[in-house]
Amino acid sequence: MTDFTEIASGLRFPEGPIAMDDGSIILVEIERGTLSRVSADGDVSVIAELGGGPNGAAIGPDGAVYVCNNGGFAWHEQDGLLIPGDKPDDYSGGRIERVDLETGKVDVLYTECDGVPLNGPNDIVFDKEGGFWFTDLGKSYGRVTDRGALFYAKPDGSSITQQAFPLNTPNGVGLSPDEKTVYFADTVSGRVWYLDIESPGVAKSPDGPISANLLMSAPGLQYFDSLAVDADGNICVATIFNGGITSVSPDGQTVTHTALPDLLVTNICFGGADLKTAYITLSGTGKLVKMQWPTAGLPLNFLNKWAQVQSHQGFGAKDSSCTDCFLWHCLLRVNQTSVWGAKNKTRSGRNRR
Repeated sequence: MTDFTEIASGLRFPEGPIAMDDGSIILVEIERGTLSRVSADGDVSVIAELGGGPNGAAIGPDGAVYVCNNGGFAWHEQDGLLIPGDKPDDYSGGRIERVDLETGKVDVLYTECDGVPLNGPNDIVFDKEGGFWFTDLGKSYGRVTDRGALFYAKPDGSSITQQAFPLNTPNGVGLSPDEKTVYFADTVSGRVWYLDIESPGVAKSPDGPISANLLMSAPGLQYFDSLAVDADGNICVATIFNGGITSVSPDGQTVTHTALPDLLVTNICFGGADLKTAYITLSGTGKLVKMQWPTAGLPLNFLNKWAQVQSHQGFGAKDSSCTDCFLWHCLLRVNQTSVWGAKNKTRSGRNRR
C-alpha cells in the first residue's frame, strides 16, 4: 500500500480539495452540505453552509471559491463507507455558487443554461482568461437518468454556454498545460475524454456522432471521479472500486495506478512549496490524506501564482483540476475486505468547531 499521511478524519464525504498557500486545505463535505477548511494540523472549521450537495471547488480571479453544487444525493452507509445514491427527496437543484472566503457569503450564479436546468454540477477548473469549465454529471432517480454535459461560464454570472452534450456521467475536468485541450472523466464507463479548444471557452466539436474524443478506457470495474493535471500534462484521476489515483499520459498510452485504502477515492490536488504534495480525498471513509507525488502539479490559475511565475522559468504551466445510483448498487457486489488497513498514517488534530 502507498505511504501517506492522514490529515483529517470524520469528514462527511470530502471532495473538491484546494491546497491554500497557508498550508490549509479548503474542501467540500458533500453529505454535510458545507464548504470547510482543514488546517495543517487537522482541525476542521466551516466556511459556509451551502446545503444541497457541494462538489467541485476552485479559486476564481477575485479570490472567492466557486462551487459546483449537485443539489444533493440520497445517502447510504455500508460496512463503514458513506455512499451517495439517487436524487433525494429534498433535492434542491443543481447550481454554481460563489463563496466569499472572508465573510462566508454565498451567491448563486447559475441554475440553468438556455432555459435548461443544471442537474448535478460536479467539477470545475478556471482558465487563464478567468472563465471556468465545469461538468454536470446529470442526475438519476429510479429508472430515469438525466444526461450530463460540459459547460463554460464567466464568474460574474453573465454568460454560460453548453460545450458538449449528451455525455453519460462527466465528472472530473482539467486543462492541458497550454490550455488547448480540456479533459474530462466519465464516471461509469471509466474513461477519460478530451476536446480541443478553438478559443477561450469554445470547444471544437469532434467529427462523427460522439460528443468528445476518447483518450483512454480503464479495464474491468473501475469508475473515474475528479481529476487534476500535473506539470508534465499527465491526467491524474481519482478512481473508485480500484481505489487510488490513475495517471494517464497526454497521449493516453501510459497508465499507472497508485493504490489507496478506500473504494471511494474521489479527488486530488497539489500543494506544498514545489507542488509535489498530493492531497487526496478518501470519501467513503471520510478522510483527507497527503503523500509525496513524483511529478509536480500544474499550477492553478488564480491560486498558485508564485508557481506560475516559476513556470515561465521551466517549472511547468497552468491548470487544475458524486457519483450516482450506479455506485450504490455496484458497491453491494464488491468485496471490500482488502481496503480497510491504513498504513503509515500520522495522527493529527481531529477537533471540529
